[in-house]
Amino acid sequence: MIKMDHITLGSTGITVNKNGFGALPIQRISEDEAVYLLRKAYDNGITFFDSARGYTDSEKKIGIALSGVRDKIVIATKTFAGDAKTFWEQLNISLEMLKTNYIDIYQFHNPSPVPRPGDGSGVYEAMLEAKAQGKIKHIGITCHRLDRAIEAAESGLYETIQYPVSYLSSEKELDFVKLCSQKNIGILAMKALSGGLITESAAAYAFLAQFNNLIPIWGVQRESELDEFISYQNEPPSLDDNAMNVIKRDIAELGGDFCRGCGYCLPCPVDIPVPIAARMSLLIKRAPKSFFFSDQWKESMPRVENCTECGHCKEHCPYGLDAPKLIRENWEEYKKLL
Repeated sequence: MIKMDHITLGSTGITVNKNGFGALPIQRISEDEAVYLLRKAYDNGITFFDSARGYTDSEKKIGIALSGVRDKIVIATKTFAGDAKTFWEQLNISLEMLKTNYIDIYQFHNPSPVPRPGDGSGVYEAMLEAKAQGKIKHIGITCHRLDRAIEAAESGLYETIQYPVSYLSSEKELDFVKLCSQKNIGILAMKALSGGLITESAAAYAFLAQFNNLIPIWGVQRESELDEFISYQNEPPSLDDNAMNVIKRDIAELGGDFCRGCGYCLPCPVDIPVPIAARMSLLIKRAPKSFFFSDQWKESMPRVENCTECGHCKEHCPYGLDAPKLIRENWEEYKKLL
């Protein structure tokens, strides 16, 4: 019997608890630190691990830490491939790095347009062939734009869709989650803490736990972060009045257009740290101020003055934000606080 703290990801039949380990951040820490966190996560009941070929050595660290329990975990990873040759190259590298002969969910990584059979790229056909060979078990896609995510859901081609979902999501985005439930598509919820702007993880966990086809992918880099999510497995937070008050407060403060910190705007030609600079005023309100007034950020933030309006960040923002405008506004606010 499936316990209440478990969900099944749509038609995949994959059943896991409501904590997914997002392995993007472990590329920033040492191999020993990453292996420790991954093994601790597994030892405490977390069995879903999400990575990507584009996350430098993240896959390698998962392989080192968890290849000995491969049959007891679920691995999702991603490819940026836009053609069949690159698809097979990246898939084989991922299999080697992960020390496995199959991937549970293989995802197209934020592609444009949504891959389809017969679209000329050959990547969806390659995905089908990889599935026929047993190298992947389920086909997924990641999207940052709602219209693209809806297109993927309506296409009937994807068993899972990874999309940003949190209690800051709009009604249209939550309708998308319901659409996927109706179509028996599993949701992998990235940005469940909105790139660090949501600081009340218990409220975030409780909000997302109400969806029966969704697993949040928590980006984990520190043991203290992991401990929070592990604790919720034994004592799940409830969506009570306190949680709702937190959610209402954050929606009032953060609702609307804000940078989620995804990093697709990078690299900046003049080395502006766009994902931080574009939301610095919000981060200062929600994190220890001393960190953002360190020498590092006192040196980095003035680079906004060097913005050439080249348009790279704006063109590459999957949320359609006016990034140059945001960084200028946040720089002006930052100067007032110095």
